[in-house]
Amino acid sequence: MVYFVILACLVAAILVWVVFIHNRLVAMRQQVKNAWHQIDVQLKRRHDLIPNMVSTVKAYLQHEQTTLELVTAARGKAMAAKSVQDSATAEAGLTDALGKLMAVLESYPDLKGNQPIRDLMEELRSTENRIGFARQQYNDSVMQYNTAIQVFPDKLVASKFEFKGFDFFQVDAGDASVPEVKA
Repeated sequence: MVYFVILACLVAAILVWVVFIHNRLVAMRQQVKNAWHQIDVQLKRRHDLIPNMVSTVKAYLQHEQTTLELVTAARGKAMAAKSVQDSATAEAGLTDALGKLMAVLESYPDLKGNQPIRDLMEELRSTENRIGFARQQYNDSVMQYNTAIQVFPDKLVASKFEFKGFDFFQVDAGDASVPEVKA
């Protein structure tokens, strides 16, 4: 009888332990998904700003059509990206295209004095900062979650319930430049 009680207590303790770890891993997975959605919100904000910027500067930059087309094409690729890595690559291309547009805008004093363009440039600068913070939060969440599913004893529960790791949001070293926006 004593052995039965001890065995029952041991089974109950293991069950509570598994439920605790499982619930913690689920919460961490949700935190990663939420962090990704925060990046997505900021990227959408950036994607929505681009047509306004392009249409605002189009009249001034008729001889710079290739730059505007490059920005528009990069925006299209970024909006079509589905996975984290595809999104990171496409967003790096968009960042590069926006950097070229900002360089063009800087070379036109008339544009720098235009209030709507200055407002759009400031909005873009603010959005770029928000994207950077959202990426950092996402990568921090991914690191914590991926570590949790790989360490013992959590790994036992993670493998049993098929918890999978997430990819980090990484940009290629050559694409890591942020557009410099000067007012």
